[in-house]
Amino acid sequence: MSAPLVYHHTPPALLPLYGKALLPKSGKNDPEAVQIPRLEASLLGVTTDSPALRDYMKVCSFQPGTRLPVTWPHILAFPLHLKLLTEPAFPLPLLGLVHLRNSITQHRPLAAGENLDLKVILDNQKRTDRGLEFDLVTEARASGRLIWEEVSTNLFRITNGPGKTSPKPKPELETYPFSEAIKAPENLGRQYAKVSGDRNPIHMHALSARAFGFPRAIAHGMWSKARALALLENQKGWKDGPVRASCQFKKPLLLPGNAMLNWQTGKDGWDFQLLNAKGDAPHLTGRIDWL
Repeated sequence: MSAPLVYHHTPPALLPLYGKALLPKSGKNDPEAVQIPRLEASLLGVTTDSPALRDYMKVCSFQPGTRLPVTWPHILAFPLHLKLLTEPAFPLPLLGLVHLRNSITQHRPLAAGENLDLKVILDNQKRTDRGLEFDLVTEARASGRLIWEEVSTNLFRITNGPGKTSPKPKPELETYPFSEAIKAPENLGRQYAKVSGDRNPIHMHALSARAFGFPRAIAHGMWSKARALALLENQKGWKDGPVRASCQFKKPLLLPGNAMLNWQTGKDGWDFQLLNAKGDAPHLTGRIDWL
């Protein structure tokens, strides 16, 4: 394991990291032999009340209040994520990685103005029938106590050769009793990029998205998750205690676009899914568990 990178109060600047993201990586030439090192980076003493917080809450439709969105530490940690993914020791190209899953566990509500110590580790590499998966594991501590943690699973696609496993059949789509329409405007990717720092070209403009095989720009997966949580936390029955919010990202949400949040409630947790406008294909599926 390389020596951990440590930052105090201020995260690494994003612009130089995006420049490094364009450099070639050795893993693209020999994907079967890739080994991802266990890289680590920390940001100590960062305030939760950053200048972008209010704009983030507006873009994702969170209601103003003293408690922070459960997804906000993901934004605070994003520069650490990008730093590790652009390190020379990380063997895969950043552009083209696919965000598969995200699970956030919040042990207690976070307040605006708190100081956090953030740590991110690259871990859990494994080969699947789709390619190489790995996790960005993020932890947030306040006064030394773990209060928030996240696992984001990413995929580097490796094409299967002749005789390899064929695609699995799609599971039958469930129907939940509650639903609400969600709109995603054409400039959403640029709005979210401004507050999150995630300026992947697939989210910014139709022209740049087409270079990566998309007909139009697509919404950020973590915007879709945050938008769903912003709506769900205002529903009757939402609990204020420790919570885990997990989701799997499915069909991209093209911009501009309309979607439908569909959910069901339960004693110990809720199931939810963000569907396309027709209601016949999911953009994401998820679960809320109170701990």
